[in-house]
Amino acid sequence: MAAPMLKVAARGLLRGVRCLRPALRAHSAAGPPSPGVPGSLWRLGRLNHVAIAVPDLDKAASLYRDVLGAQVSAVVPLPEHGVCTVFVELGNTKLELLHPLGEKSPIAGFLAKNKSGGMHHICIEVDDIDAAIVDLKGKNIRTLSEQPRIGAHGKPVMFLHPKDCDGVLVELEQA
Repeated sequence: MAAPMLKVAARGLLRGVRCLRPALRAHSAAGPPSPGVPGSLWRLGRLNHVAIAVPDLDKAASLYRDVLGAQVSAVVPLPEHGVCTVFVELGNTKLELLHPLGEKSPIAGFLAKNKSGGMHHICIEVDDIDAAIVDLKGKNIRTLSEQPRIGAHGKPVMFLHPKDCDGVLVELEQA
């Protein structure tokens, strides 16, 4: 007798969960990133790109263009950042291939430690980079410069210290 009653109760509980599931999804997409986190004046947007430091920019660009069939940009030197970049279009995001430019390039140091290259940073768009910087600094997240600089897409960017971001160098870019 108890088993049939448990089945009925379980079915009712599952119906309730199914009804809640769409509401939970809608709330999580529109609301704060996790419970208890107050709304802020800025929001994270989409993943803009994943940056990969490469020891041979032509070889890396050829891999994505000629072997994998991706659309690959021309080489863009960015002397103010000490890098040359190539962007690989992936439809929903991009890869940024980075190669050192000049003696003081931060990528030269990265490649000295990682001879065959590797993931360097991720870039996430924000809707208000100035508000994001003020908010994050208030939460003891260090930035690698005092003010945003203009990045490879011609928009303001700010790098967050990897020690404050679980070991990942995070670039924020104004959307």
